[in-house]
Amino acid sequence: MSGIELARAYWADVVRPILDRKLPDVPRAAGRLGTGSDVLGLDDATSRDHDWGLRLTVLVPADRAAEVDDVLTASLPTSHQGLPTAFPLTWDPSVRHRVEVTTTAELVRSRTGLARGTALGTAALSVTDWLSFTGQSVLEITAGPVFEDTSGELTALRDLLAWYPHDVWLHVLAADWNRIEQELPFVGRTGQRGDDLGSRLIAARLITALVRLGFLLERRWPPYPKWAGTLFGRLPVAASAGGHLVDALAAPTWQERDAALRSACEALHDRQRAAGLPALDGTACEPFFDRPFTGLRDVPGVLRGAITDPEVRALSHRGGVEQWVDDVGTLTDPGVRTRLAASG
Repeated sequence: MSGIELARAYWADVVRPILDRKLPDVPRAAGRLGTGSDVLGLDDATSRDHDWGLRLTVLVPADRAAEVDDVLTASLPTSHQGLPTAFPLTWDPSVRHRVEVTTTAELVRSRTGLARGTALGTAALSVTDWLSFTGQSVLEITAGPVFEDTSGELTALRDLLAWYPHDVWLHVLAADWNRIEQELPFVGRTGQRGDDLGSRLIAARLITALVRLGFLLERRWPPYPKWAGTLFGRLPVAASAGGHLVDALAAPTWQERDAALRSACEALHDRQRAAGLPALDGTACEPFFDRPFTGLRDVPGVLRGAITDPEVRALSHRGGVEQWVDDVGTLTDPGVRTRLAASG
């Protein structure tokens, strides 16, 4: 049984009946949200060695949260389907039930760093707010299944976070293309100087940006790196770009590496055009001056040129925090991310 199937059965067979019987007047939403490979539907036998099991998130009004938690603590059985209902987690060694009873506002704050109360579902997010998100932080709210939502608040929140506003989307697309433009010729230049390791390092950096670009083009939030390749492989654009990215990583020479990256850029640019997004006429790539290396044409510029929001047009070329920071501790700290986004 997958983690999602387990959570669904736990809610239907155990947790919901307790709340129906003892606290029927409490508005609630329930689902498998937050951390864990099972939230993305990617758990397997290896996932079960830590932080896996009978986990749920139940959202209730702030003034009823402690009461709901107390009722569950007193009423849950010790096990369900052969698994304990109380167990430790990596970040909390106490042995207790793992039905996370919280509020919609706290769910938002813990994942995004935004303190907006329960009005977030109807309040417009600022440009800075959007740029402070990581794909994983949004997926921890939007990816897992919802089993019940009596108030509709969680559903409204997930609808709000479904995707960027259009001009912010163009901005983050341009930011990744800009990063590619800055370093693409260096794959060949380092290789030409006999620095094969340097050429491979730059290629790997570019592939990270190209993979993220694939998610952006398909309107899909990218997960954290452990699952990026798996979920990229399920995107429509992977059929045309994925093989070239693998070839670039495996290429024995810088010339083959350069050619594979050029083909990947063209595949992603073609997908951009097919999606109805601003794109260049013709190819994305061109020779880098008179040198035998691949350069990128002004793909970032054509995206930025289509942005109409003055606030977005005034932004630096860095994009979202996830596009210019790769420190894990920073990216998993929503408070730090919001401060960084506000600074730039």
